[in-house]
Amino acid sequence: MPAGFTTSFAERLNGMSAMQVKEADDGDRVRPGLVLLAPGGERHMRVYRSGGEYRVKLVKAERVSGHCPSVDVLFRSIATDVGRNAAAALLTGMGEDGAAGLLEIRRAGGRTLAQDEQSSVVFGMPAAAWERGGAEELVPLNEIPTRLLKYIAVKE
Repeated sequence: MPAGFTTSFAERLNGMSAMQVKEADDGDRVRPGLVLLAPGGERHMRVYRSGGEYRVKLVKAERVSGHCPSVDVLFRSIATDVGRNAAAALLTGMGEDGAAGLLEIRRAGGRTLAQDEQSSVVFGMPAAAWERGGAEELVPLNEIPTRLLKYIAVKE
């Protein structure tokens, strides 16, 4: 998403969601009930462990597979620092960004899903994840939140 768009997109989602939604800031703590959107533009979002919590790091870097921010960069950091405690889903979108990173999360012991073709506007990203073995299963969009919450509840 382009710079500037993600701020208004996060605000719009925040008004529609039961959870707080905001554009991520460097150092934000990942916590229950908070949805962090990667800012559009020139920085990748990564998650890292800091003591007993997870935090966001925004890193200015080159595009990865033509994207900045890149889902693969985010998911790879989650695979490395969150590992088996992670639960992730790849949603509708063009291309393959996120497919390799989702596979890394799965290989690290995390739980992974991808949006099914019937509920996707564009099945490119979820299809790529499925074909690579990164997604355990394809799930309709409306079932993904419940499934992710179930996965993290089992690990607590």
